[in-house]
Amino acid sequence: MTDRDDWAPKSVDLRTPNAARMYDYYLGGKDNLAPDRTAAEAVLEIAPQIRIAAQQNRAFLGRAVRHLAEAGIRQFLDVGTGLPTQNNVHEVAHRVAPESQVVYVDNDPVVLAHGRAILAGSKNVHIVQADLRRPDEILDDPEVRERLDFDRPIAILLVAIVHFLQEADDPAAVVARFRDALPSGGYLVLSHVCGDALPDAVAPVTEIYRRSSTPIITRSTERIRGFFGDLELVEPGLANVSAWRPDTVEAKRISEKYPQSYFLAGVGRKS
Repeated sequence: MTDRDDWAPKSVDLRTPNAARMYDYYLGGKDNLAPDRTAAEAVLEIAPQIRIAAQQNRAFLGRAVRHLAEAGIRQFLDVGTGLPTQNNVHEVAHRVAPESQVVYVDNDPVVLAHGRAILAGSKNVHIVQADLRRPDEILDDPEVRERLDFDRPIAILLVAIVHFLQEADDPAAVVARFRDALPSGGYLVLSHVCGDALPDAVAPVTEIYRRSSTPIITRSTERIRGFFGDLELVEPGLANVSAWRPDTVEAKRISEKYPQSYFLAGVGRKS
């Protein structure tokens, strides 16, 4: 993609790097533009592990969704879904249980344009435009409430999205609102960029993202763990994304090769 096409609403700024499209570039996707690739390559020069970390974060999402679907969860609310790629939440969940209801939420017009085009006609899958910073608007959205029953176990996914909340957004309160909305037996799935392992990369990488459409905030292991509140963390607890239940020989090899990751991830259950 080099020019504005049918996928891009006229309101979208194609000259400013976009975090969702940069992430797509890390994943090896094609839904990115020259400014996104330039910014992403600048990040990779500073922190080359980010590409593998992004790929492993995506793999974590798939493993977590499969684990929850096999555990009987049939409702998934994926907030900040990002650009569609292989093994989306609904694809993973539907392999286990085709009747699973999946609602995607995003506020990025590029993501929404792609998502609606790809998901058109898909059964038990819906996409809603809303902003993570206003959780009540998501939780009270008529379509969300029509598709999902919050009196039954549900999984809320905040994967690689909370680090885009600025401190002024009060991220702890935002995540707590989603956590409080979980019924008994519900789950919170969360991953977040953590700079503890590689502190020298934090400042220059943050500066690159500051010039993008969505600045990024790295947080400590302690603060990321705090997002789970009093939820019971599923084994192995809060872990590097590659170390969260690696399920193949290749996944285990990557987990051993990259013991330190830019992403920490966990799955918490409400008793």
